[in-house]
Amino acid sequence: MNSKIRANILLLLTALIWGSAFVAQIKGMDNLGPFSFACVRNLVGAVFLIPVIFMLDKLEEKNRPQVPLAEKTEEEKKAERKVLITGGICCGLALFVAGSLQQVGLMYTTAGKGGFITALYIVIVPLLGLFLKKKVRPVIWACVAVAALGLYLLCIKEGFTIGKGDLLILLCSLGFSMHILIIDHFSPKTDGVRMSCIQFFVVAFLSGIVMFAIETPTVNNILISWMPIVYSGVLSSGVAYTLQIVAQKDTDPTVASLLLSLESVFAVLAGMIVLHEVLSGREILGCILMFAAIIVAQLPSKEERLTQTNAL
Repeated sequence: MNSKIRANILLLLTALIWGSAFVAQIKGMDNLGPFSFACVRNLVGAVFLIPVIFMLDKLEEKNRPQVPLAEKTEEEKKAERKVLITGGICCGLALFVAGSLQQVGLMYTTAGKGGFITALYIVIVPLLGLFLKKKVRPVIWACVAVAALGLYLLCIKEGFTIGKGDLLILLCSLGFSMHILIIDHFSPKTDGVRMSCIQFFVVAFLSGIVMFAIETPTVNNILISWMPIVYSGVLSSGVAYTLQIVAQKDTDPTVASLLLSLESVFAVLAGMIVLHEVLSGREILGCILMFAAIIVAQLPSKEERLTQTNAL
């Protein structure tokens, strides 16, 4: 299995976890405020990754070649630590802004709609990528346009108005777009799992400040919400965001954003199954258009098909 296919599978798994986590996020706010839930969830995700980092280090040490490699100088080690910390903080800041807007927005909309509106980053990522001189294939632009139409059918009401929760989640999609591009910049340069751990500590710290300023969380309420906290913290934060960082080393950010936007499909399915949410015919058509656009975007280009043929 080549690295690109593996990366796309990991991103698909990430989307599945994120989509189902929308239900957990909504259920978690039955007893906790949005920032209290975000603080505890991200703290759980960060702590979960500490033993993972330890085990990966042990595995790397075990598989290290017998012939020792040239030792890195102190300057190189210092430069690597700087990239790691900078990347973790930048990812954490973007994730805090995006996650906070999303968590508050989910108080006023459904899990299914929240998942689809969040996926608007499929439009924003390639647009922002133009400023970073990243090339995008014409077919990808067509897929983005179709997916945007799907989002329109899903969330824009009569008279071109959107609800309060929908607006907050639309804004959060900009934050997630920045998060994807920041990961695209830093992930090839540093350890993805460590960077993910740092970003969760940053989000937990910032969420904690807001939590103590405007909310009154109690230990009892946290314990009552243990199931959505563990699911969101361990799987959605600890596992999925780490898979995203690892996978984005081997794929284009626009394609990554399209794959990750499948979380919206999984969010709708989870909302229908667990929360008994119902979509209208118009909203279902929007889901179908978006899903079709994402599938077409994964088809290899002419150059990629020729490369695969020559490799055979």
